[in-house]
Amino acid sequence: MKSIADYVALEPEFYQSILDHYQSLFADQIDLNTEKSLQSIVIFATGSSANAAYGARPLMSKILKIPVYIEDPSMAANYLHYNDANTLYFAISQGGESYSTIHLVEQFIKKNLTIYTLTSNSNSPIYNISNHVLSMGMPVEEMPYVSAGYSVIILDLMLIALIIGQKTGCLDKQQFESYLKQIQDVTTSLPQVILQSQSWVNHHLRKFNHAKRVIFIGYGATYGVAREGETKFTETVRNTAFGKELEEYMHGPYLGLHPDDYIIFIEPKGLLEARAVALKTFLNRYVKQVITLYAQHSHSITEHDLNFDIHCDELLTSLFMTIPIHLLSYQLSQLKGHNLEKSTYPEFDEITKSKIKRVTV
Repeated sequence: MKSIADYVALEPEFYQSILDHYQSLFADQIDLNTEKSLQSIVIFATGSSANAAYGARPLMSKILKIPVYIEDPSMAANYLHYNDANTLYFAISQGGESYSTIHLVEQFIKKNLTIYTLTSNSNSPIYNISNHVLSMGMPVEEMPYVSAGYSVIILDLMLIALIIGQKTGCLDKQQFESYLKQIQDVTTSLPQVILQSQSWVNHHLRKFNHAKRVIFIGYGATYGVAREGETKFTETVRNTAFGKELEEYMHGPYLGLHPDDYIIFIEPKGLLEARAVALKTFLNRYVKQVITLYAQHSHSITEHDLNFDIHCDELLTSLFMTIPIHLLSYQLSQLKGHNLEKSTYPEFDEITKSKIKRVTV
């Protein structure tokens, strides 16, 4: 079975393949019969899929000039009502076996509502029940703790937004091609990002092995990266981790900080950078380990930080800034002796039916 590191190494290949085939993957599949009246997008997802959606959401909203909502499938299916002809609905399940997402899609179909399902598994229950399937553009990820699949969803959603923007007239040809070129430039930079990330992880791995709690802080597109940090660190390292939006952390959670916390800022060099600098100034008085992952060059970088020096729209930084976090989580899990190919609690799915292999329609 391929490891998380193996799948991270495949991300440049996956990205390029999707860029080469985005028209057949998405443009030819999405039918916008509400072209001039599209008023919102709702994305249903859990776990890493939801984290990826948060990473793509700011760019999607900017391009389409409409709100983009991310909802929990269980809450939506059991307690909320959706039936808006001017809303475009998406459900994401990478492996296609998420009970709550399958249940939600079934409800949409029973009500004759259109919902597009994004998955990588053409043999999955969600694929079999869906009327409108979008392929993620990559093979099924063997490793249960996804990395490349998370990143690919961000790229997929961004390209879907570009396609919708082009179809609805929100983007002209020049704007469309400008975004596409920036995404291509990021894709071309991925091998170097992986090398830099690996070097940073190697240098700091032993230090993180002593961390009792890690807090990831992001904003804008990197809020999704912070959330994924919490998810992946908890799943693989099996240690306490939190992923917070910048202002969210400043409104209450900071009061629970400990001197031995490891706090990682994911800095896209964007609109809220000054706010992040102010928070770091405060935290440095009380916490020994305050680390920043920078998308672009910074004059205040320390020996503990990582600087990718990639110049792109801040809303595209989620395409690459999770790489060091995925590699750190994986290598730290190996240092601690965790076997990620075996379930820690094999009876969990048997009892909860959180993942299902077959659906009766």
